[in-house]
Amino acid sequence: MITAENADCLIVTGMPGAGKSTVTRLVAERLPRSARLDGDFVSRLVVGGRVGALGEPADEAARQVDLCNRNLCTLANNFSDAGFTPVIDWVIPDRRQLDFFLSLLPARQVLFVVLAPGIEVCRYRNTLRDPRERFYFDGYEDLEAAMKRELGDAGWWFDTSALTPEETADRIIREARARCGGSSS
Repeated sequence: MITAENADCLIVTGMPGAGKSTVTRLVAERLPRSARLDGDFVSRLVVGGRVGALGEPADEAARQVDLCNRNLCTLANNFSDAGFTPVIDWVIPDRRQLDFFLSLLPARQVLFVVLAPGIEVCRYRNTLRDPRERFYFDGYEDLEAAMKRELGDAGWWFDTSALTPEETADRIIREARARCGGSSS
């Protein structure tokens, strides 16, 4: 169980529409001392010259993703040092990015959860969002294959297709420590 006595870092990832934002908000609300770190929000701190993760030029997009990752880890370390459990919401698509996170969180036990409800559920959930919050993405098959290939042995691959966000959050709090095995660098 995730408790106030341990300042683990919880990373929740998954494809667009998997439920990361809703679930991380609910998890953070249920913990007595927590901070929700939204990768989308942190990436949008860059205003002038911003290039999205899938944007062009690709080298600048990659540089800005690395900057966002570094900022998320710095925030996570700061909150953890202050006694808050950081709950990170961000798409981590491959082993390189996961390893980067782990290298920047060396004093933390990182609990890595992949919300994996399946492509069709992700697509459907995305249609339920407010149109201004929808993520228009046509790379689900490639992203899912890459994540399974690169991260299939990392953390807890949690099929949430039949669960409500509340049920998902409750199970993460109860089971993440045991199911994740505490990935640490």
